[in-house]
Amino acid sequence: MSQNPFEKIFNYQIITRLEETDSIAITAQERGWLKMMLVHPEAANAFTPGTLDRLKELLHMEHSGAEMKGIILEKAKGQERSVYHPHLRTLRRMIMQDQGFRLSYRTKHGEARSNQSGFPYKLEYSMIKREWMLIWYSKSRRGLMYTKLDHILYIQGTSLPSFRIDRIKERLQKLMEKQKKQAIIEIHRRYNGELSRILYAFSCFDKTVHYDEASDTYRIQVCYLEDECEFLLSRIRFLGLRVKVVEGSTLQARMQETAALALARYAQDEG
Repeated sequence: MSQNPFEKIFNYQIITRLEETDSIAITAQERGWLKMMLVHPEAANAFTPGTLDRLKELLHMEHSGAEMKGIILEKAKGQERSVYHPHLRTLRRMIMQDQGFRLSYRTKHGEARSNQSGFPYKLEYSMIKREWMLIWYSKSRRGLMYTKLDHILYIQGTSLPSFRIDRIKERLQKLMEKQKKQAIIEIHRRYNGELSRILYAFSCFDKTVHYDEASDTYRIQVCYLEDECEFLLSRIRFLGLRVKVVEGSTLQARMQETAALALARYAQDEG
């Protein structure tokens, strides 16, 4: 169970539903979870004071889960990391308002890059690494950049003419299309009963499931970005004998490579 209720707000399904409909209907249980979230210390960073007060008013905080904090004891609790980054609100507004920016950041090798012009495209949160990543368009490199929010040293919004914004968005769309890959993963018939569990492992990818009645076989068509290849491979390895990559030369080559390395290690042990 997550120790920080704010992590749940980054759940892929919730974000997808919000993007599709701008609103979601919540159950009584989710209202209870939301009340607990609003009394969490992270709430002050996640919302403006006005938004926070409005949410509390809508949820009738006088009967909130605030009093529950005193009766829940978390033993052997690890150090809790903040999942809400200070730059998050600023960047989110820039994306919503189609603003450009000037950015200073450090690379993963520690080198500083100052006063870079760009356009924010998307914010991504890794549930595994518990960190935020900004995907943005670099004017000087004319390409996509991936920068951890922790590595951003300075950021300031800039105004761009509408024709310039349209060109950048068109360029971004082409760059993202170039990165899209597809693979087909087949489920071994012996494990058809675990279909839900297997699909859950691929829940953060766009996918389509096909069933062949004659052979009683499920096949999952997965769409992923080039830089998500290793994460997808980790999901496939996690499922072990349950699945097999039947289309997708890059994934097949990487699976063969890691299997060969593992076999070679055991061959050395026998000698």
